[in-house]
Amino acid sequence: MATTESIQKAYIDYVLTGGEQPKSVYIFAKKNKMPEEEFYKHFGSFDAIEQNIWADQARKTLAEIKGQEVWGQYSSREKALSFFYAFFELLKSSRSFAVYSIKKQPKGFTTPTIFAELKNIFECFADEILKEGIESTELSDRKFFAKRYKDALWVQFGFVLHFWINDNSAGFEKTDEAIEKGVNVTFDLFQRSPIDNLFEYGKFLAQHGGLKETMGFGN
Repeated sequence: MATTESIQKAYIDYVLTGGEQPKSVYIFAKKNKMPEEEFYKHFGSFDAIEQNIWADQARKTLAEIKGQEVWGQYSSREKALSFFYAFFELLKSSRSFAVYSIKKQPKGFTTPTIFAELKNIFECFADEILKEGIESTELSDRKFFAKRYKDALWVQFGFVLHFWINDNSAGFEKTDEAIEKGVNVTFDLFQRSPIDNLFEYGKFLAQHGGLKETMGFGN
């Protein structure tokens, strides 16, 4: 009897051997000696298989990093770095499939369908660690902008993913460097800065009637 895992493995083997998806579920099922209806018990399409494979990568990554004893002691920044490093370390064992899956996606600014579930998992994780960071004052709670922090992290994730696909360095050490620099720069933007202090001061002056007098100083 087919399982989710066995269908995934058979699908990966098929696309990496042939370079494209099967022409039909019937052909795929026949090749793997299973009734066609057995396939549909687990997946509705070939794209659904890929979507699940990518989502599983994220689930396995989260299970691994959250199971570490030091997890509770990490800052939001460290938790994000831990996810990025662990995800791409895990992905090494499926690199051929990852390259195939990504390179066949149409170019554009929208998130490909195969990443839909992965994105949901990633954003839930990002929301979780970013809220922790704001509550601990590690990150700045900027009006209107704080709720967009997770979007910035997702963009960073997409950048690293495509960087990794084209990384030819030994052990993908350049990707590790891209993660370190990219995530740290992103979190630097999330933290309180002199600009925040300037806005706070301007707000204070406006609320207490001091802005008008200040603007007219020297006239």
